[in-house]
Amino acid sequence: MTISVKGEYALHALYDLAAHGGPAPSKIAEIARRQKIPQKFLELILAGLKQGGFVESRRGADGGYLLARSADEITIGEVVRHIDGGRNGAIGTAKRRGENPFTEMWDRVDQAVSDVVDQTTLDELALRWKERNGKYIPNWDI
Repeated sequence: MTISVKGEYALHALYDLAAHGGPAPSKIAEIARRQKIPQKFLELILAGLKQGGFVESRRGADGGYLLARSADEITIGEVVRHIDGGRNGAIGTAKRRGENPFTEMWDRVDQAVSDVVDQTTLDELALRWKERNGKYIPNWDI
């Protein structure tokens, strides 16, 4: 499966909004800093995500970006398809030359990848990451 840098950054920005967001909007500079995304590139990505209905923006001193829908309603697959323009709805479809002995197998691999990303939500990612990182917190009590 190949995802562009833009697609990867879009996923990280949405993840940041799911994990750190709340009722108050997050500023672009904060998201860029936390996710290590160049701010100018993030501005373009968020504009595209806004057009796709993934985020909404608020203007003003207290403005920024919020998820337009709940994190448990946004799947990784739909984000990647929106940003990278998945061909015929498939994700990870490799450029292959004609029919060969591997064609059917690669088609099954592509379908399996699509199935996983279509069933994984931003909320699920945030919960799993929090659980995974919560297990390794050292206890310095004496």
